[in-house]
Amino acid sequence: MEKIAVISDIHGNLPALEAVLEDIKNRRIERIFCLGDLAGKGPSSAETVDIIRQHCEVVIKGNWDYYLTEQTGHEILTWHQSILGVERLNYMKELPIYKEFYISGKLLRLCHASPNDLFHRVYLSTEQSKRIKLFEATSTLNLEADVVGYGDIHGAHVDNFDGKTIFNVGSVGNPLDITEASYGIIEGNLDDKNKGPFTISLVRVPYDIELAIFHAALTNMPEKQEYINELKTGIFRGRKA
Repeated sequence: MEKIAVISDIHGNLPALEAVLEDIKNRRIERIFCLGDLAGKGPSSAETVDIIRQHCEVVIKGNWDYYLTEQTGHEILTWHQSILGVERLNYMKELPIYKEFYISGKLLRLCHASPNDLFHRVYLSTEQSKRIKLFEATSTLNLEADVVGYGDIHGAHVDNFDGKTIFNVGSVGNPLDITEASYGIIEGNLDDKNKGPFTISLVRVPYDIELAIFHAALTNMPEKQEYINELKTGIFRGRKA
């Protein structure tokens, strides 16, 4: 049985990332997969990209990674692009958008939002016809997935329907459900097509929110107060408390 930590949506929050990596280390998990949104929103985009590159075996592209490498002209993108620099942006631009592998007889697919569309957003409350799109065959194996893990929505959950399993690992650096960093752990017989025990667990890690706010306060980044409010409340800036 092998354990893999699955993290997502770091968004330039260094204290949260460091707390999650310490928890993973304490659990003696050596393999880490990242589901994207390394940078943007938070003040430490450069540092978090460097740490992810150092520690993660698999890194998948998120929608913010796309915006930062493909779009120009927006104030907040320009600010983060300036601190990321050309080399990091080139690295982010080349990231894949999904990863597939067998574990304990199940075809498991990891993506940021959807394996075929970075902007197909799926919540726990989304109608089933739209959620099932995450399981559709990709060009890699041309098979429907049995299990799909994703990030994007910053809200952790596990759900089973129609004999399939979908799970969201939440957000390390910008959680929008409760104000603790979130990640997932999958455990099973890796690269094995034979049925066997398989586990998905979700982990919450408290981190130093005041330090993260202090890091943001030292900068002139756009939408700074909106970001700080999200860290404090766990409420998306587009929603009213």
